[in-house]
Amino acid sequence: MIFAIPLAWLQLIRERMRLTVALIGISFAVILIMIQLGFRDALFDASITMHINLNTDIVLINPQSTSLIAMKQFARRRLYQTLGVPGVESVTPMSIDFAIWRNPENRKTRQLMVIAYPPDAEVFNIPAISAVQGEIKKADVVLFDEAGRPEFGPIPQWFRAGKTVSTEVSGRKITVGGIFRLGASFGADGNMITSDTNLIRLNPQRSQGLIDVGLIKVQPGADIKTVYDRIRKELPDDVQVLTKQGFADFEQSYWQSSTAIGFIFSLGSAMGFIVGIVIVYQILYTDVSDHLAEYATLKAMGYRSYFLISVVLQEALILSVLGYLPGFFLSIGLYSLIKNATSLPIGMSTDRGITVFILTVVMCVVSGAIAMRKVQAADPADIF
Repeated sequence: MIFAIPLAWLQLIRERMRLTVALIGISFAVILIMIQLGFRDALFDASITMHINLNTDIVLINPQSTSLIAMKQFARRRLYQTLGVPGVESVTPMSIDFAIWRNPENRKTRQLMVIAYPPDAEVFNIPAISAVQGEIKKADVVLFDEAGRPEFGPIPQWFRAGKTVSTEVSGRKITVGGIFRLGASFGADGNMITSDTNLIRLNPQRSQGLIDVGLIKVQPGADIKTVYDRIRKELPDDVQVLTKQGFADFEQSYWQSSTAIGFIFSLGSAMGFIVGIVIVYQILYTDVSDHLAEYATLKAMGYRSYFLISVVLQEALILSVLGYLPGFFLSIGLYSLIKNATSLPIGMSTDRGITVFILTVVMCVVSGAIAMRKVQAADPADIF
């Protein structure tokens, strides 16, 4: 068995060009799987960035809401009704809307998400927002998300340079009073925070008696689950009560099950896996065919079939490791390019790296298992 490892290696390096082509093919399959899984995970992570940064314990939404980009409104009074529930410390109404942002540099327009709430409320656990939130008390003043797409204009650069940044949002002149970092998602290319009063100025058709999300803070020391159950019993069925994690799960569930995006990326990963199997199989099958006489000779010398099979499997394992490494590092570089181009939170994770490595090993072993049939068929009497 000690001799089997160098034999497998020597057979691979005997045809350098074939080995190079094999490694390129495996690396391509690794990159394809990495990119597809990266996009899928970025979708899910970006979709709940706002949710996990909310300073809340319990959330109220309309039961007809499907996701953050398709929220249905409900009566504000339902939120304030929860103040009578033991254990509730405070409540904050929040509105979600979309508006047309005009790039102040080239005058082009692009849609972004508007998050609005009373300016005295601590809605986010983001220090950058808390530091400048007082600015939205002023009329027509907003906070701009610097992690949005660059098509909105060089807002962060101008603001940090001390320049007064003014533009139009849905036809109304606004001024940027501060910047923060939240990030784009598949549903929104960028975000803007303002007060609930300023949102009414931007969209006069909105009713002040209706909100999109109700945020509830539980008193210190109170059990969140107990308060959650009390609120569910207190409120009628025209509102849905969720924990903070439940609100995030609600959003992820939409992208996973109600859209084709998750399926598309999973299918792309499966195609990359199949492509890798085909490439490795072709390489191993060709290698076995070229050395069929040698395999038959070894059989005639008394070597068992399992020894010859182990050589093919070791070739497959060597190919999986050598092909994975360049694919892994190239994927990291591609993640960086994609992040800069799309502002999505895409990057290499340990779990994904391990998962794709295991898939690569399985991919190559499956190919080797298919190619082994040729070794088993090697009969010295037929060849000589």
